[in-house]
Amino acid sequence: MASSDSGTWKEIESSERYLVSSMFEEALMSSASVLRRIRDGHLSEDAQLNEIKESAGMVLVQSLKALGRTSEILEELKLLFGAVPSIPVEVLITGTCFQISENCLFGLREFLDEFLSNWKLVDEEYYVLSHPEANMVYTGCCDRGYGLELDEYLDVVEIYAVKLLGMVLNDVTLAISWVESAALPEDKRQELLRRLHSLYTLKATNSSQGSSTPLPAGEFESASREPHISEFPGAGEGKNLLKGDYGTSQTNIRLFGRQDLCFWWFRHINLKVGRSRLIISNGKIMLGCLVFLLYLVLRRKRADLMRTTKTTVLSLKKALVDFWKLAFSYQVNPLAAVQSLPVARR
Repeated sequence: MASSDSGTWKEIESSERYLVSSMFEEALMSSASVLRRIRDGHLSEDAQLNEIKESAGMVLVQSLKALGRTSEILEELKLLFGAVPSIPVEVLITGTCFQISENCLFGLREFLDEFLSNWKLVDEEYYVLSHPEANMVYTGCCDRGYGLELDEYLDVVEIYAVKLLGMVLNDVTLAISWVESAALPEDKRQELLRRLHSLYTLKATNSSQGSSTPLPAGEFESASREPHISEFPGAGEGKNLLKGDYGTSQTNIRLFGRQDLCFWWFRHINLKVGRSRLIISNGKIMLGCLVFLLYLVLRRKRADLMRTTKTTVLSLKKALVDFWKLAFSYQVNPLAAVQSLPVARR
């Protein structure tokens, strides 16, 4: 078993080297080979099985994305892991975010719903499989057997309910309905509902203002999340995708704060020439205006400045000439130092 474990990790390291070296086909084949052996039960007793699955899965999803096969990520994961609940959370979130970022949404909602529906909450602390089977085992870090930590499950819930349903598909009503009936701790449920209601209010406000098109996901995100939210994660960043406070007061502050962006001082000017793009900041614009204004002032006052400068130079020249004449017009007797003083007469 030790030799098998060592050989598997060497193969994973090789696939990671392929990935770093941009040899994506080789990385894909190597990681898929490891996952097939796990699916077929050849490594079922390995103590580090979950780490192996997660490492190989991360190489797999990144290789597919680099090869332009992002739309195939979730189906490949389902095929290689044997069942949706068997996919590690980190790998699932990363693959989902890759597909959302490239607008590959076909079947994504059903895929996430299948994953979340297979777990049930136990003691308000962790999740276990509703119908555990031999090919649907996920060995998480929970020490109560096969299960998911509460935070891991909630990460997937946020991707599904808030990001996909609420922001991308703009179906906030369905997201609220799903959260209300989902197996979630009550405090987490209320937090998610507050955030979804904020999105619903923003959407209703936009509709009442006569907008014919829905707000993009980025508009919803900026109005309802904290500013430190990162972009779609790469390897090892999936679980940190959707963290933040969705308080009502913070949402209102951001909604009213948007109106300040209309003031030109806070804007940039984008100039596009062919494939090149030039962004001019407000500081550069202000500096340019000051330089132009100074040029106009100097141009209008050019005659006065020339006359003043000429007068100053002539005065300085005259002073220097007078000083020179004064210095060399005084006669000095070179024998004065050796002559004796005249004797006073009695």
